[in-house]
Amino acid sequence: MGQNTRTVPAGTPTNVTQKHTKGGIGESILRPDGTLKVTGEFAYSSDMWHEDMLWGQTLRSTVAHAEIVSIDVSEALAMPGVYAVLTYDDLPAEMKNYGLEIQDTPVLADGRVRHHGEPVALVAADHPETARRAAAKIKIDYRELPLVTDEASALAPDAPLIHENRDDHHIGHVPHPNIVHRQPIIRGDVEEARKRADVIVEGEYTFGMQDQAFLGPESGLAVPSEDGGVELYVATQWLHSDLKQIAPVLGLPEEKVRMTLSGVGGAFGGREDISMQIHACLLALATNKPVKIVYNRFESFFGHVHRHPAKLYYEHGATKDGKLTHMKCKIVLDGGAYASASPAVVGNASSLSVGPYVLEDVDIEAIALYTNNPPCGAMRGFGAVQACFAYEAQMDKLAAKLGMDPVEFRQLNAMEQGTIMPTGQVVDSPAPVAELLRRVKARPLPPERQWESAGESADVRALPGGLSNTTHGEGVVRGVGYAVGIKNVGFSEGFDDYSTARVRLEVINGEPVAMVHTAMAEVGQGGITVHTQIARTELGVTQVTVHPADTQVGSAGSTSASRQTYMTGGAVKNTCEAVREALLEIGRRKNGSYHPAWATAELLLEGGKVVTDGGEVLADIADILEDEAIDLELEFRHAPTEPFDLVTGQGNGHVQYTFAAHRAVVEVDTELGLVKVVELATAQDVGKALNMLSVVGQIQGGTTQGLGIAIMEEIIVDPKTAKVRNPSFTDYLIPTILDTPTIPVDVLELADPKAPYGLRGMGEAPTLSSTPAVIAAIRQATGLEIDKTPIRPEALTGTL
Repeated sequence: MGQNTRTVPAGTPTNVTQKHTKGGIGESILRPDGTLKVTGEFAYSSDMWHEDMLWGQTLRSTVAHAEIVSIDVSEALAMPGVYAVLTYDDLPAEMKNYGLEIQDTPVLADGRVRHHGEPVALVAADHPETARRAAAKIKIDYRELPLVTDEASALAPDAPLIHENRDDHHIGHVPHPNIVHRQPIIRGDVEEARKRADVIVEGEYTFGMQDQAFLGPESGLAVPSEDGGVELYVATQWLHSDLKQIAPVLGLPEEKVRMTLSGVGGAFGGREDISMQIHACLLALATNKPVKIVYNRFESFFGHVHRHPAKLYYEHGATKDGKLTHMKCKIVLDGGAYASASPAVVGNASSLSVGPYVLEDVDIEAIALYTNNPPCGAMRGFGAVQACFAYEAQMDKLAAKLGMDPVEFRQLNAMEQGTIMPTGQVVDSPAPVAELLRRVKARPLPPERQWESAGESADVRALPGGLSNTTHGEGVVRGVGYAVGIKNVGFSEGFDDYSTARVRLEVINGEPVAMVHTAMAEVGQGGITVHTQIARTELGVTQVTVHPADTQVGSAGSTSASRQTYMTGGAVKNTCEAVREALLEIGRRKNGSYHPAWATAELLLEGGKVVTDGGEVLADIADILEDEAIDLELEFRHAPTEPFDLVTGQGNGHVQYTFAAHRAVVEVDTELGLVKVVELATAQDVGKALNMLSVVGQIQGGTTQGLGIAIMEEIIVDPKTAKVRNPSFTDYLIPTILDTPTIPVDVLELADPKAPYGLRGMGEAPTLSSTPAVIAAIRQATGLEIDKTPIRPEALTGTL
């Protein structure tokens, strides 16, 4: 995937409390699940099985906005093998809605459907095909209602209200009930600053609806328990958030809903919301039998939220010597029928809308709409992706108007440590924006027109169109584009963001063994591997086991917001440190009289032994513990944040910032509008790489997702019916290995002194700047002013 480099400045602090231990932090040890996944032996949630198991099926609405006049389930119930059919009227508890922040999503449609594919009824049967056929026999009479599909129809004075009688905490701060949340940010005086501008550029940008496209569809197994509760084995991103939403609608206390993480086949934000969890539990409790639900790919497109499509309106000014004067923008996010994570996405989009640049005078507004389009919520990049596409297009426009190099223009305005964000927050850790741009620009460019130098053996896969053999180089031109982005890390705006870790140290077969237990969802990010590395580093042991993630330990928060290594890694580190101190206290009690170093020296754990900082061995860990075990569970919190002011947007809303830059090299067949991305070079500051192999993999994966939304990925919603037109991998295209270019990675490690080991959350940042870099390269190649993503062939050829 390209040549990778690593830079650690001399004297960089990393907050490492132990000496090097084999398999500890900093090593690229292999993931325990890697080989199993490659060979097909890994057990995903869809592989689970239980004796006497039933299969669940969801019936979904065929229209986007309608009143349910009647539902007839008699034919479905009469089918042999059908054990239960449930509708809204069968829900057992007073609470019938759920939601991450706003509980506006009905478990089953409450007499009205608000989007295409909304769950209306559930079936449990002894065979999946029986369940599917029974669901098809349910008769629903709809009376269709007027549609709300865009900003104009949502905010019209007589617009149908998607949610009448709203009582959530945002309703008092929005100008229209069809606005989920609004966040302005006002700083300085834009009108005065505009007078200083020698050039002003404006832009209106459109960002398409992207799907997370995880390969493992939604699935889980619910098993009724003898105490009237339920055990749920499920692929999710946040066990405890699920629990808090599931228990009330089942009418059960949380302790009677026991959740265990099963194998997760990717997530990218799409598993942060509830999908089939409640439905499986309802069917299991109604039938008193285990119930398994597995979505097929078609249903998966309706079973989870997507990335918010957006309209973005920007104005920037600059002086003739290239200094930015002001920025004004409005960001309109389509949240679809239910709130999901839209309020938090609005906060991110607004607070990060200026990009990694110094701007003192800004006027920003971001809103999310309720519409009858598919619900949208969390996806990798979380509001910052849409903004990055727009502000980076603006930077290219300004540079062109000023006759400046686009990289040098960005560097001239780049933020650095100490910069004040538009929210008033000081960037208090390294912000090497100019250096990241310098590094991607300094890389050698790949050779041009490589197919010509290859002679008769030219590989058509190197050309736009690839194996379709559409060109041998005629009409193919090259373009190079640059972009850089800023992303926050962790949960923001005053959220009590914490993670819990339990660590047990004991002797097994004469050897010290550490067990790490958290509720962290391993969704492919490599968190389990990092937890073992932290435990080895802090406890000086070789053998580390990881307990399955479940709700029998405290919350680890969501596997999202680039937070898990920082937060749950921090919890594991803190708990290991407490276990180490407890061990040393036992050692002092048992052996302190034998050696003065027990009382005077700084003691470390290394290679299964207690050693002084000078390397003298004092005792074996196993000899100190003997038959004792140390078992501790602790919480870890980052520095507190605060909500953004609802009028000015001021406030220390974020924990940490992370940065990435990209250079895209593309070749475009201008006759057919086909694009080949030749290279996507990237540079990113990660603070401290705990596992470089995983870090590079995350950067390359995020870069590829950004490439997808640039040139191919988009959920198409019919504007006349609000129905999804392409719910399949046949029609919703994602990059394959043939579409993925060389991705050389340049990793900087500039430690954040506030973070565990100095690390910086890094999973999302590469998704931001890869998209505008590719679009910028296409602009340079074609000379077209591209203001929409993804860019399609017909837009490049003028045949729309």
